[in-house]
Amino acid sequence: MIFVAFSILKKLFEMTECMLRQVVVVLMLLLPGISYSQIVTVIDDETEEPLELVTITSENPEAFAVTNKDGQADISDFKGADEIYFRSLNYEWLATGYSVLKRSEYVIRMQRNEITLDKAIVSASRWGQNNKDIAERVVAISPRDVALQNPQTAADLLGSTGEVFIQKSQLGGGSPMIRGFSTNRLLYSVDGVRMNTAIFRSGNLQNVINLDAFAIEGTEVLFGPGSIIYGSDAIGAVMSFQTLSPHFTLTENTDVSGKAAFRYSSASNERTGHFDVNVGWKKWAMLTSFTSSDFGDLRMGKNGPDDYLNHFYVQRQDTNDVVIANPDPLVQRPTGYQQQNFMQKVRFAPTKEWDFEYGFHYSTTSDLPRYDRLIQTRNGNPRSAEWNYGPQKWSMNMVEIKHRKYTWLYDNMNIRLAYQSFEESRIDRDFNDPIRYTRVEAVDAYSANIDLQIEALPEFVVFYGAEVIYNDVTSRGSALNINTDSTFTSASRYPNAEWQSAGAYLTGQCNVTKKFIIEGGLRYNYYAIDADFSNNSDFIPLLRTESQLSNASLTGSLGAVVNPSEKSSVSISAATAFRSPNVDDIGKVFDSEPGAVVLPNDDLRAEVAYNAEINYSQIIGNAFKVDLSGFYTVLEDAMVRRPSTFNGLDSIFYDGELSQVQSIQNAAQATVYGANIGVELRLPWGFGVSARYNYQIGEEELDDGTLNPSRHAAPAFGVLRLNYKTGKITMQCYAQYVSERRFEDLPINEQAKPHLYASDANGNPYAPAWYTLNFKALYRANNLINVSAGIENLTDQRYRAYSSGIAGAGRNFIISTSLNF
Repeated sequence: MIFVAFSILKKLFEMTECMLRQVVVVLMLLLPGISYSQIVTVIDDETEEPLELVTITSENPEAFAVTNKDGQADISDFKGADEIYFRSLNYEWLATGYSVLKRSEYVIRMQRNEITLDKAIVSASRWGQNNKDIAERVVAISPRDVALQNPQTAADLLGSTGEVFIQKSQLGGGSPMIRGFSTNRLLYSVDGVRMNTAIFRSGNLQNVINLDAFAIEGTEVLFGPGSIIYGSDAIGAVMSFQTLSPHFTLTENTDVSGKAAFRYSSASNERTGHFDVNVGWKKWAMLTSFTSSDFGDLRMGKNGPDDYLNHFYVQRQDTNDVVIANPDPLVQRPTGYQQQNFMQKVRFAPTKEWDFEYGFHYSTTSDLPRYDRLIQTRNGNPRSAEWNYGPQKWSMNMVEIKHRKYTWLYDNMNIRLAYQSFEESRIDRDFNDPIRYTRVEAVDAYSANIDLQIEALPEFVVFYGAEVIYNDVTSRGSALNINTDSTFTSASRYPNAEWQSAGAYLTGQCNVTKKFIIEGGLRYNYYAIDADFSNNSDFIPLLRTESQLSNASLTGSLGAVVNPSEKSSVSISAATAFRSPNVDDIGKVFDSEPGAVVLPNDDLRAEVAYNAEINYSQIIGNAFKVDLSGFYTVLEDAMVRRPSTFNGLDSIFYDGELSQVQSIQNAAQATVYGANIGVELRLPWGFGVSARYNYQIGEEELDDGTLNPSRHAAPAFGVLRLNYKTGKITMQCYAQYVSERRFEDLPINEQAKPHLYASDANGNPYAPAWYTLNFKALYRANNLINVSAGIENLTDQRYRAYSSGIAGAGRNFIISTSLNF
C-alpha cells in the first residue's frame, strides 16, 4: 500500500517539477498587484545593523509578521494596535503601539541581551515556541555565532556548540556523538525533511558534511528523545538544519541581493568559494547558492604523542605497491578531497495565508580517503593499498506548502513532499593485491509530512500530524583486476530492498497557569522491510533469497515546566523513543574489522529507549546565568553486533580471508546517564565569559552479562570562552578540552584498534586528554563587507579525538571575507 502511495507521489513530484520549470519564468515576470503597505524597520540599537527574523505580533487586531534580511516587515495589518510586540533571539523584547511607531517614523531599535532564557525554538514541535515553554533541552546556533566561528563543515558547526562531540575517521567526515548515542540513533532534519535513510549504519556516519555551512540559516539541537515528532532513530537527539530561504521585497521594486565569500585555512590548505543570490518580488522570490571547496592533506600539531605521526603512505609503481617514507610525518597522507554544493529555491506567496516553496539541493564530493584504514598494518606492511569512500552524492527535491488560517481543523498547516537521492560507495584494495573491490549503494527516499497546529482552548495548544516514508535501496558489488583490466561481479554490501514507514502523532501543551505548563504526546508508527538477497547468493549462499519484516511501535512523552519568574525555569520530562530495524541492520554484508564479517539477520525488533531528564536555568541579577541538565536513558533490545554462525560455522572465507561470523542482534541492554552544566557572565566594557561542561557514562551489556563501556559515550568535554564586543568588532578567545579515556575504560572493540590510539606506559591503547587554545575575530566594516579571521590550536597540540582515525588540525590560520550586496 505504501509502495503504491509513493509511486503516485513520485509521479506528482515529476509533474510538479516539470510544471514549475515551465511556469516560473513566465509568472515571475508578472508585476504584483499594487496594495497599500506600511513598512517598519528594525535595527540593532548599537550597531544599527538590520535585524532579520524578528517576530512582530499583536492580539488586537490579531496579526503576525517577520522581518526580512533588511530588517523590514509590512505592518499594515497592525494599524490601530495598542500593543505590538517585537521579539528576537538574544534581544530585549519590546512592546509599543501603532501610533508610537508612526511618530518614530516606523523605526524600531532593539537592545541586545546575551543573558536571557527566551529563545525562539522550532525543532521541538516543528512550530515556533519559546524555549522556556519546552520541557526538553534545545540549543540554537545563531547566524551571528556561525559568522564568528566560521566552521569548515556542518559537522564543525555542531561541534562549535561545545555540547556535541565530533568523531572523524577521515578529513571528509564528522560523526556527532550526543548523550552517549551516535550514527543511526541520532536524527538529521534538513528544512524539516528527515535525512536518515534505510542504510544509516551503527558505525560512524559522514552524511552531515553533505550540508553546506554557508547555506545554513539556523541550526538547532534537540537533546534526548524526539520520536514523537520525528519517528524512528530520534533516540539521542535531533539535529535540525534550516537552509537559506528566498525572501520577498516589500516595495514595488525588484530586489536583488546576495553574498560572495572566500575562506582559507592553512592546516589543510583549504580554499572555499561561495556565493548566493536572491531575487525578490512582492509575491515571488528565487534564491541560488553555490559553494566549492578544495581541501589538501591535513597537517597535525607538533606537541603530542608520537603514535599519531604518519610515517608512510602507499604508492603504485608499475605493478607493485610501494611503501613511501613520508617526508613530513606531521602531514596525514592522503586525506585531501573536494566538494561542491548547489541549492536552488523558488517561493510564491499569492496571499498572506498561503506560502509555497520548491527547493533543490545537490552535494557531491571527490573520493574521500579513509585515513583510519590506510594507516593499519598487517605483518609489518600496510593492510590496504587503497581505501576510499567513493563520491558521496546527495540531492533533494522538496515542495513545502504553508497555510495560516484560523479554522476548526487547524490554525497553521505545513505540508512537505520530498524526494532524496543518496549514493555512496566503498573502494578498497589490499596491499600488493591486484583486485580492487567497489561496492556502491543507492537510495531513493520519498517522504510526505503534514503537520498541523491549533489552539483548541485559550491556554491549550495541540500539535498533530502524519508521516509516510518509502526507501528503495539498490546495492551492487564489482571487482577490477588492475593488472589485466578484467572486471567481475563481487559481493554487495546490502540486499536490494524496500523500507517503509508510516506514523501519526498527537501532542499538546497546556498553560495551567502563567508559570506552570504541562506537555505530552503519543505516536504510533508502523514499519516494514522487504529484502532480496539474490544479488549475493553466488558469493555467500544464504538460507533464503528473500526476507520480510514488519512491526509497529508506540511511543509517548510527558513533561512539565515551571517558570517562577522571567529569570528562572525548571522542567522535568519522561519520554520513550524507538529505532526500527533498517536495511543496514537486517541485511548488511561487510568486514566490520580485520578477520570479521557481518552477515544478515532478519529476526530483529525495534529497540526502545526510556529517558528521564531534568533541566534548570537561572539568571542572577542581569549579568549571570547558570543552566543544568541531567538525564538517564535505558535502551532495551539494543541492536548490537554479536558473534554468530552460518550453516553451523563460526568462521567463513570473505574477500579471501578467514573471518569470524557476526550479525546484528537484539542482544543487549544499554544505559547512558550524564549531566551538562553551563554558565554565562556578562562583564563591563563589552567583555563576557561563558563555559560549558559535558559528562556522560555509557554501559552496554555483553553476551556473558557483564557490562562494557559504550563506544559512543564520549569522554567528558567542554569549552571555556572569553568574549569581547565593541562597535563593529567581535572577538573570542576559547579553550576546548577533552578528558582522558584509559585503556580499562575503553570498550572491548576499541581496545582491539591500537592504530587509532596512543600507547600508555604498559603499551596498551588509550585516548589521552587534550586541549586547544583558539582565537576568533569578526569585523563588520559596514553592511557590505565582513572579515572573519582566527587562529585555531594556538599551541600546536597534537591530538586525536576519542574513537577517531585522524589527528586534529595543528596550528591553523583561518581567514574569510564576505561581500554582501
